[in-house]
Amino acid sequence: MKRRLMIGFALAVLCAASSVAEARPPTVMNSPGYDRRLQESRSQLGSSPTTTAPANAPVAQPKRSKKKPPN
Repeated sequence: MKRRLMIGFALAVLCAASSVAEARPPTVMNSPGYDRRLQESRSQLGSSPTTTAPANAPVAQPKRSKKKPPN
């Protein structure tokens, strides 16, 4: 009986401790300067013609199987 009480108490403490924990690290924060630079770099990448069309890849021909001789 005493053992069940201790297990129940331990589970309650464990659940309470896990619900208090935050899902993000403490280093995550909003930075207006970083966000502005990120938007500028993304806009520059979006307008640059660095993307090229893929070269015409050779089309693989279907493999022909040998015909089985009739029985």
